[in-house]
Amino acid sequence: MSSRPVIAVDLGGTRIRAAVVLPDGTRLARIDQGTPTALGPDAIVEQCRIAARAARDGVAREVAEEIAGIGVSSPGPLDPWTGVVVEPPNLGPDFRDIPLAPALGDELGLPAFLDRDTNVAALGEHAFGAAQGEDDFIYLTVSTGVGGAIVTAGKLLHGPDGLAGELGHVPVALEGPRCGCGGIGHVEAFASGAGLAKLARALVERGESPFLAHRALDIGAEALSAVDVSAGEKAGDAACVGLMTRARRAVAVACVGYVNAFNPHRIVIGGAIAEAEGERLLLQVRDTIKAEAFEVLARHVTVVPAGLGGDVSLAGAQPLVMSRLDESPASSASSPRSARPVAVPGGTHA
Repeated sequence: MSSRPVIAVDLGGTRIRAAVVLPDGTRLARIDQGTPTALGPDAIVEQCRIAARAARDGVAREVAEEIAGIGVSSPGPLDPWTGVVVEPPNLGPDFRDIPLAPALGDELGLPAFLDRDTNVAALGEHAFGAAQGEDDFIYLTVSTGVGGAIVTAGKLLHGPDGLAGELGHVPVALEGPRCGCGGIGHVEAFASGAGLAKLARALVERGESPFLAHRALDIGAEALSAVDVSAGEKAGDAACVGLMTRARRAVAVACVGYVNAFNPHRIVIGGAIAEAEGERLLLQVRDTIKAEAFEVLARHVTVVPAGLGGDVSLAGAQPLVMSRLDESPASSASSPRSARPVAVPGGTHA
């Protein structure tokens, strides 16, 4: 099938964004709205419908008539074959087993496809960004959380349940802080925005960081963030230096594991914290891979910054839709759950 425009919907914990994405990655009629998490699942799904309709209605008729489908990105875990968001941690306690893709497809009369936000981001970087021309790569985002995706031979690695690629929950220490998922020593607990904020509050409670203690007097300990820890490092606060040094080391060690396990030729690193750290983080990742990964694997790896910024999941919706439309029905039904009927909030069954 020749490449065509698609509608992209990116559902996040705080924002719902949508656009029409052209085959070259250009985003048109971009919509950015708040996520009504406090109002419950029906309100969230309806806001996604509104955003998708607004994006479609915001482009010229000749573009709208060529739209091939809807690509939806969401926090996981989710089922990419049925289009159901299973149990995301940041969309409210009742947002469980929500058939988001069927709801949007029914609304606009188009085929709709869902995948985890980091998987869609990887597709975007592969088609239009820093992974162009490389069919074996890791996409890693270091932001509020740590997440990622694995692409091998040009295809996303989903695993039999569609849940592969939770790269933020790879342990990098036998002992360490407890992750938000409940695990111990995960890279997300050391290096994410949420993890660094939690560690910063612990430093204040123990009286180990004069910089953060002073900052907490101004804004309150609960408002401390990774930005404050980074500022403390720049100011020479020893405890903040320790946290940031350990965070960079955690990301680098995790990348050694990814190289040894998946044999990528490129690692693309994005997200707000990675962007703020810049070459300081990338250089440590490169040096650690060279020193600690298997030499035969490490020699082929390049580590580069992500290229698409905050629109990466919108851009990735275009290759998501086109790749799913090109799949045969048999491959689309490969999940053991793919035939399960699902209830569409505010609509029918699909």
